[in-house]
Amino acid sequence: MNVSNYLAKALLNETFRGIEYVKPDTVYMALYTSNPTAADTGREVTGGAYARQTLTFAAPTVESGRQTIKNSADIQFPVATADWGTVTHMGIRDAATGGNLLYYGPLDSPRSILTNDRFKMLANSAVLTLS
Repeated sequence: MNVSNYLAKALLNETFRGIEYVKPDTVYMALYTSNPTAADTGREVTGGAYARQTLTFAAPTVESGRQTIKNSADIQFPVATADWGTVTHMGIRDAATGGNLLYYGPLDSPRSILTNDRFKMLANSAVLTLS
């Protein structure tokens, strides 16, 4: 996954300029039908009972020489009450609605979410790295 412009600026300011970054208490997974991009310009799913879902992460470990964290539990979205379209990307956000994009990336397998479908991501599937 990729770091957003917002988070990159916040981390650089905190680390090198002493400008405090106030971390979110909770982070949320959002689903997109287009690439969110580092500038947060993607098209997030709306309607049909869609709602961002909370995420929890395991402690960082080193994988392939990079600090890595993964979601520690399955992430299950509500049953779609209308078609959501083809979900191609996911994002990690700092609020249940609105807020800021932190990380983003493509899904390994884009999926059309139709009425009565449920999107689920298994534990260890959301992988975030810093190197």
